[in-house]
Amino acid sequence: MRRHTTPPASEPVPVQLRTVILDIHTDGSMAVTIDGAPHPPPEGVPAWVRGSFPQVIDHASEDRRVPVRVEVHEADGTSFTELLPARPPRKTATESAPKRKREKPAAPVLVEVTGEGFVPGEDVACCLIVSHTDATPHGTARALLDPKQATGADGVVLVGRISGTVVTRSLP
Repeated sequence: MRRHTTPPASEPVPVQLRTVILDIHTDGSMAVTIDGAPHPPPEGVPAWVRGSFPQVIDHASEDRRVPVRVEVHEADGTSFTELLPARPPRKTATESAPKRKREKPAAPVLVEVTGEGFVPGEDVACCLIVSHTDATPHGTARALLDPKQATGADGVVLVGRISGTVVTRSLP
């Protein structure tokens, strides 16, 4: 058999549910009451409107720290009720997990392929065609490949688009 006892004074108080009533008028304005007390719009605002709904809820729920029961009474006589739960408290920057040190990304490893005999400045295709490069003013072409691009390939072909020069190189 279980005995009922009065909880000690140190235990937290049960959650309170606030009630917000929104009476929508035919002109789109609305009257707001929170826990039975009228809640007028802020100074300089002539009346609450439907677009003010989030602002009213944030105020009534203390920025969603307290659950709220919302009743909306439309001008046509229809109404609906919604329960909006409180959100768990968000951690502050000091409470959040310690920041991890960002690791420097590793410098990219590239495969260099060079060839000669190209017309200075010409466009040189690099086959497996994953990129193009230009020949230097001395007629030399240089392609830098990411090893991931050359996966499974054992060679590269450089093709001069003007000169027709073809240079083949084996990949390491």
